[in-house]
Amino acid sequence: MTIERRPSCTGQAVHAPGHQVWLLAVSYGVTIANLYYCQPLLPDMARSYPSALEVGYLPAVGQLGYALGLVLVVPLGDIVRRRPLVCLLLLVEVVALVVTSTAPTVAVLLAAGAVIGLAGASVVNILIPYAAALAGEHERGRVIATVLSGGLVGILLSRTIAGPTAEAFGWRALFLGAAVVTLLLTGALARTLPSAPAEMAIGYAAQFRATVKLAASEPLLRRRSLIGACTFGAFGVFWATVAFLLSGPSYRYGEAEIGLFALVGVAGAIAAQAVGRAVDRGWQRQLTGILLIVGVASFGVMAIGTQGLVWLVVGLLAMDLAVQGTHLVNMSVVYGLVRMARSRIASVYMTIYTLGGVAGTAAGTTAYRLGGWAAVSAVGAVFMVLGLIVWARDNHGGFHAS
Repeated sequence: MTIERRPSCTGQAVHAPGHQVWLLAVSYGVTIANLYYCQPLLPDMARSYPSALEVGYLPAVGQLGYALGLVLVVPLGDIVRRRPLVCLLLLVEVVALVVTSTAPTVAVLLAAGAVIGLAGASVVNILIPYAAALAGEHERGRVIATVLSGGLVGILLSRTIAGPTAEAFGWRALFLGAAVVTLLLTGALARTLPSAPAEMAIGYAAQFRATVKLAASEPLLRRRSLIGACTFGAFGVFWATVAFLLSGPSYRYGEAEIGLFALVGVAGAIAAQAVGRAVDRGWQRQLTGILLIVGVASFGVMAIGTQGLVWLVVGLLAMDLAVQGTHLVNMSVVYGLVRMARSRIASVYMTIYTLGGVAGTAAGTTAYRLGGWAAVSAVGAVFMVLGLIVWARDNHGGFHAS
């Protein structure tokens, strides 16, 4: 049985400047929102092209770009200077957003969507190691919680902003506005973030090999990645299907009401702050088990969501706490493994985490088609139980594991 190692804290305490942390959080949220704007707008976008059905592939090509960014670009964060890398990627995203807003054909639209996915995935998964490097070990949980909260708010607000904005000004104007905001953000990052040298002087091929070796040799990283994949899978199960429930006979909500329902999840961002403080006190192991149990229970509550909105809201609040809290604990643990090579960690962890979300989205869609909301709730609970099993097996015997 392998005991998971934890880094020791040496030297004087380091404090991350508050304004830099909040700028990273805003950057994280804006970049995440750029990835999600298209989802509620697909019907409107499809009406702009003769080959309307092909527009439906936009989320898929975005996910493909996201996966390529995680594997091919994120490891660069260890071997080049992070500030210019982030700014360059954001400028690429600005160009892709402008191309999206002016795309004359579906082929151009899909190509731009893939670039947005690649650049966006790379930026958000370099920003977290950036934040972890700025923070002292005693505050890493709180700092990562703040940045992750920005991302969660970005996901939720993108679903509520996209519809009304596109309705008032058109979907092309929305993406053009997103390009302007991203450009302004790039300037703020270039002026504000500290310039630091690359953490290691090796080539890209050596870094890629080292990333693969890290995944194979570090059991804590693999375990935490699997737990994260399970919770994000449960998240995907819910969000891939809840719109069908809300628009169906139980509620008959329109697009505006469904978009507003997403705002309930903002509470998860607030709760993440409390989880971050608990992580900084060294309660990672206990918190993980508690959060996963809450996640299992949340789908039990949501199973009766057809009987009243209050059950759905309570279940959603509990699920968001479980998913976002576990993700935060995972990141606090894995980014504390080493003082260097945090982008390698991000590449491994987020690739596995994202695959869990893809699996959950597919499983949730299939479950709803075959068994309705009851089947969705059962599948979501199964994902959480799988995460709990991974956690319980690694904590069996009472040794102190993170």
